[in-house]
Amino acid sequence: MTTQTVISDCMLCVWDCGIKAHLDNGRLVKVEGLPEHPITKGYICPRGEALPDYVYSPSRLTTPMLRENGRFQKVSWDTALDYCAEKLNGIKEKYGPKALAVFCGSVGVENIEVATFARRFKGAYGTPNLLSVENICYRARILARQVTFGRYPIDDPADSRCLILWGHNPDSSKGMLSEQIRAKLADKDFQLIVVNPKRIPLSEKAYHLTIRPGTDAALGLAMLNVIINEDLYDKEFVANYTVGFPELVQHVQQYTPEWAQEVTWIPASDIKNVARIYAKAGPSCISQGINSLDQHRNGFQNSRLLSIMQAVTGNFAVPGGWVEGPRIPLANLSLKDQEEPLGASEYPIFSSLWGRKAPFGIATLFPQAVLEGKPYPIKGAIITAANPVVSFPAAHQFKEALSKLDFLAVMDPFLTETAELADVVLPACTCLEKGGLSYVYGVVFGEPYAMIHHKVIEPVGESWPDWKIWCELGRRMGLGEYFPWQEEEEVVNAFLQPGELKDALNLNPVGAYYGDKQYYIYKNKKPNTPSGKVELYSQTLKDHGYDPIPVYMEPGISPINTPELYKEFPLILISGERSQQYTHTQQRMVPVLRNSNPEPLAKINPATAAQYGLLDGAMAKIETKTGQMQMRVSFDKDLALGVVSVPHGWADANVNLLVDMEVFDPITAYPDFKTVLCKATPA
Repeated sequence: MTTQTVISDCMLCVWDCGIKAHLDNGRLVKVEGLPEHPITKGYICPRGEALPDYVYSPSRLTTPMLRENGRFQKVSWDTALDYCAEKLNGIKEKYGPKALAVFCGSVGVENIEVATFARRFKGAYGTPNLLSVENICYRARILARQVTFGRYPIDDPADSRCLILWGHNPDSSKGMLSEQIRAKLADKDFQLIVVNPKRIPLSEKAYHLTIRPGTDAALGLAMLNVIINEDLYDKEFVANYTVGFPELVQHVQQYTPEWAQEVTWIPASDIKNVARIYAKAGPSCISQGINSLDQHRNGFQNSRLLSIMQAVTGNFAVPGGWVEGPRIPLANLSLKDQEEPLGASEYPIFSSLWGRKAPFGIATLFPQAVLEGKPYPIKGAIITAANPVVSFPAAHQFKEALSKLDFLAVMDPFLTETAELADVVLPACTCLEKGGLSYVYGVVFGEPYAMIHHKVIEPVGESWPDWKIWCELGRRMGLGEYFPWQEEEEVVNAFLQPGELKDALNLNPVGAYYGDKQYYIYKNKKPNTPSGKVELYSQTLKDHGYDPIPVYMEPGISPINTPELYKEFPLILISGERSQQYTHTQQRMVPVLRNSNPEPLAKINPATAAQYGLLDGAMAKIETKTGQMQMRVSFDKDLALGVVSVPHGWADANVNLLVDMEVFDPITAYPDFKTVLCKATPA
């Protein structure tokens, strides 16, 4: 028996934790954390430990599938790619290139090889329509911080004296952070604040604020009211490095803690206390949840509000606050768009900020383009690393739209709910069956660090790495000049230019730093904002007709905004609570993970459940104005009264069938679907 250990990283989610993969005779048998990895430091979650079961799952797609007479048939790669090329060229000839949409999902966006080749193909084909989960995930905060600071700083909690977990439960979503926090809690001078409708495990050692879902901006504005009126802001930083402070002072006067108490369910005394703790501790850091503040009509301004709080308290570009690292020196393999993507005119700041063009269109406009031909018809789609039928709001609209396309191809290791609608399904490798480059640490950890993602095992069956699928398809369509790569090493070399970083990565399998965090950068370099300063008041937003300073907007559907609807649907439904077993819609076919989290549960406070006749462990019907489904009830005394919390990503209990896309964030087009009104009755 031949044993081998390969150092690599797990790409099942955005964190890219370092791993040691153990092989027997070329077969993956065990995965452990990598203690030598300076970012993840040996942490590994249940998904990472279950990688052997994931890559060898009996559910894996191992050969291309072509739909014939309504049923999938196994075909060769030649047959599948020739069919795709014929259909795609036909769409281009008949409708023009922009009639094709390329859809890239979460793991794809965070994987440079998947994202880059999807972008390159759409550019070579000529369509501007790369549609992405960026339209409902994370980009709102990136954009909000850029509007404020001219750059994108990241949470840097290692040296924080105060940390606010705002809509964030790292035990379920970012385990290495929860370990770091627990170590810091041994220091009596470190203070932890949790803002969440639910008491999370870390709340035991924290100042916990139980907030009404969707009212985060009200809390933030009231905290600013206290910080400013009690002279707790950083006067030197505000005077020398910001614009718009006088306007901010006037603006926040209306948002008193007493006003916020009525809106948020949080006592005014607690709002004042946490504002003082946060402002006085120094350095302080706000760490917001992955999507908890984004998927609201006020999502962009929620993130901008947190940026303003960090700025006025002097917690920008300091150790323990928010910091930025240098950009990684990689080649740009994307191709320039010749036209604007879907939604560029309706949402101009999302699409282009100060000349920095986003590569994405507005994915939530996709159903309308297919079903109504507005603003122009989309007739074909290629979907990679995504399952929008389950992961997007108004899921029924996405399913209907995908079913109406002239042509749909899906690249995935598994036959997802979206793939079941396709004309062609192309079996993609998992992350361990291909090599590449990992560099997301700068984006999600603020660490200027990268590593070579080493291939661990050979592809299962006839699966191919994504870059190879795009290249082979491009060549068959007459686009070979844009896809010259034949080998994996060539692809990595295309990203990495000769130099110190390339040499360091090749020498060290655990990875290497490519620079230092940029502390106090504002003293030596002006922010890339129009004013050259941190913008508390944004003239850019004002010029586009948006609020230059965040205002509080009530959720689109809520007890206050829709009181008549509230009478019929008296509970607040929140969705998307993370679990360590699954990444969005993935990994549910892995028995070891499914056994520990076998079904979706509707969590509800026992007192709320008693009010509506719901029993722990019994089935309930959960209904909104949009739809209904059944789910088993689980009592949770830590959840706020009047709230029902359900997970996302379950195809057989898809919460996205209960929400629509009638209310949008006016700046980013993020749908307001994180909080809706519902009722729950015994099934």
